Amino acid sequence: MKRGLFTILGVATGAVGAVVLAPVALTMAGFTSAGIAAGSLAASMMSSAAVASGGGVAAGSLVALLQSAGAAGLSAGAAAVVASVGGAAGAVVGGAADMLSHSNSPPSPPPSPPPPGGDQEEDEEEEEEMEMTQELMLK
Repeated sequence: MKRGLFTILGVATGAVGAVVLAPVALTMAGFTSAGIAAGSLAASMMSSAAVASGGGVAAGSLVALLQSAGAAGLSAGAAAVVASVGGAAGAVVGGAADMLSHSNSPPSPPPSPPPPGGDQEEDEEEEEEMEMTQELMLK
């Protein structure tokens, strides 16, 4: 598989998915086409916004923008922003999948310890090397 394919798919899926699912998420939060649903997250946000601004929801506030999107759908500008955020999230997920799919190999197990008693020949070679090293150090 080509490097970067998962990243590209992630961006496309994230962008399209975010634009398609944004109206669903708004409705679930309580920003409906009929207005703000009683007892919902949207109602709680509206109440907080009204208290903070002295009795009404300020035009251009987050609650006002979300209610507008819930009632009339996303504007072109809002859809572009939502698609950008969804594409960025998809790029992160796709990039991670890309990296995992192109790793060279799984980690190798740790080396096993030498057998007890060792190899007689290896011990003799080590002893000779140590003797040679000592002779060189004495010169």
